[in-house]
Amino acid sequence: MARPANGKTNDIAFDATIRAAAPFQNQRQEQRKYMAFAILPGDLQRKIRVKRMANLVLFLVDASWSMAVAERMNATKGAILSLLTDAYQRRDRVGLIVFQKDRATLVLPPTNSVQLAQRALMEIPVGGKTPLSAGLLMAHDVLTREKRLHPDVQPLLLVMTDGAGNVAIGIKPPLEESLHFADTIADEKVRAVVVNMEHAAFDQGLAQQLADHLKAPCYRLGEIKAENLYHTVREEMNSAGLKR
Repeated sequence: MARPANGKTNDIAFDATIRAAAPFQNQRQEQRKYMAFAILPGDLQRKIRVKRMANLVLFLVDASWSMAVAERMNATKGAILSLLTDAYQRRDRVGLIVFQKDRATLVLPPTNSVQLAQRALMEIPVGGKTPLSAGLLMAHDVLTREKRLHPDVQPLLLVMTDGAGNVAIGIKPPLEESLHFADTIADEKVRAVVVNMEHAAFDQGLAQQLADHLKAPCYRLGEIKAENLYHTVREEMNSAGLKR
């Protein structure tokens, strides 16, 4: 890509300059007495350098006791490794936060290393209560830090939960607190996706409520498969206009 140089002679796009000058060669017979191909200052074209945006997909996964916990972990692990492999020759990175019992854990700091991901994903703790607030707060902190360190980063937060947070980190009721943190994330224009992991027969609409506060779409994947989750993430990145 190129544009007229307008007097700036650094970073000249030679191929575009030649194309701009080519139609006028017959009219430049006088100049061509001294050169095979006549290029005038008005022909000069400068390169347009497009800065690639770095994509960051941060998974926030509920690892509390659930009928679907094993399927959830397998789908998440598969999607992370698929995304990392796909991002091998780009600047895309992937991270993973797991929340269970009374805390959230950054299992995989943002990385583009498949080897680091494989090691981190081998042993993910499961069981206990659902500290959704702690997970959302940690996700906010990780994304804030990444934005500060990498101002060009385009984040996508993917939350896998039934939305039934039952552990607070402050004095507010757990559900109210988690929705407050979701509002904070949404206010900072972070693109998010919620995957509702609750069984349809027991769904109380909490995952959809969380998605509403995140200003995010809410998906229900009846049978979680790694390839489904992987394609869901890619489609959301594309629809957000993130550069691949």
